[in-house]
Amino acid sequence: MHHFHYVGNQLHAEGVDLAAVARLHGTPTYVYSAQTIADNYRRLAASLAGLDVRICFACKANSNLAVLRHFANLGAAFDLVSGGELRRVLAAGGRAEDSVFAGVGKTDAEIRLALGAGVYGFHVESEPELERINHLAGQLGKKAPIAIRINPDVDAKTHAKITTGKSENKFGIPLKYAAAAYAAAAKLPHIEIRGVQMHIGSQLTKVGPFVEAVEKVLPFVAELQRTYGIRYFSVGGGIGIVYQDALASGQQAWWDAQPEGERPLTPEAYGAALTPLLAPLGLKILLEPGRFLVGNAGVLLTRVEYVKRGHGKTFVILDAAMNDLARPAMYDAYHEFVPVVRETERPALKADLVGPVCESGDCFAKDRMIQEIGEGELGVFMSAGAYGHTMASRYNTRALPAEVFVSGTRFEVVNVRETFETMIAGEKIPGFLKA
Repeated sequence: MHHFHYVGNQLHAEGVDLAAVARLHGTPTYVYSAQTIADNYRRLAASLAGLDVRICFACKANSNLAVLRHFANLGAAFDLVSGGELRRVLAAGGRAEDSVFAGVGKTDAEIRLALGAGVYGFHVESEPELERINHLAGQLGKKAPIAIRINPDVDAKTHAKITTGKSENKFGIPLKYAAAAYAAAAKLPHIEIRGVQMHIGSQLTKVGPFVEAVEKVLPFVAELQRTYGIRYFSVGGGIGIVYQDALASGQQAWWDAQPEGERPLTPEAYGAALTPLLAPLGLKILLEPGRFLVGNAGVLLTRVEYVKRGHGKTFVILDAAMNDLARPAMYDAYHEFVPVVRETERPALKADLVGPVCESGDCFAKDRMIQEIGEGELGVFMSAGAYGHTMASRYNTRALPAEVFVSGTRFEVVNVRETFETMIAGEKIPGFLKA
């Protein structure tokens, strides 16, 4: 559960009225709950009690410095997929020595940066990358710790754009070629074989694909233990969250209404299924969750600009747009929309929720039933803490939204709204175009 709830008729993040956030910092604005993040982190850690577990937060989900510092304070390490994310973790006070560096296209500069920072392991995606890491480590007089990412060819049964564990995906080395890849790594003088890794996709709501992938890879992991004395097995991330009926007041009722066999995956069910498989290895187990930890810990606060009533269709035009929250346009993703001021006596309204960007794809929801809402009123898109601000853009020359961090009754802007001046600061008109 999360800590967004109504106090009377006013929507709050923990102890903070979201209307007060809008008055001080405007809209659109992302708002994050510190307590929700902490609860999610501790719940996941507890679900795997008995294992030597290290949780590496996947920074791609939310790389705000305040969020990263909060995870560092909780004891988390980090899963990094770019040099920029590594720099963010270091700026936030996180430990590179406990963190892993992934990604299929690591550049020379990124590899050197990660070697200098002393990352716990490179998650290697191909044989050419292995050779490049070895070469650069030799130039720096270092040995690079690596784990090869295994592609187990398991269908995660999730959206096609976020599955990563099938043979047709760009990620990892197929299991049937992995032994040869490790044998090649063992011959490289500047490589230290430290572990093995897999990750089959994102937003998984059933435990079955996780179990299938682990069981498929386990014999190979045991062989790596005997042959190379590996220290860890990373099982990746991917635990999904509930996006529908995502408000705290309704989520439990929604959950209770689901048939027992169709309820979404919980960390407790995940831990119960995987712990018996992983415990006999005696290895350190790395997890790389992103969405599960921050998805329902954030909302996008927005204001209604217009209510446009046409023939058989009503459009609620918001000041937030697809550049602020790309998931609906990119993945047809669902985000619950709720008013900041709830008035139960108001009638329901069926409307398309859209933004001002000049694209038909700038649509958050079609024919959504919501409380009747008027110009100037506030609403929020729930469960927007993952892949929200990190995927935001400046399309239509729209400034990046602000970000606010809440803890109890305190809140503070942790990323100011971009200005036009900062937006164009790196641009110039070449001299040959000037009159």
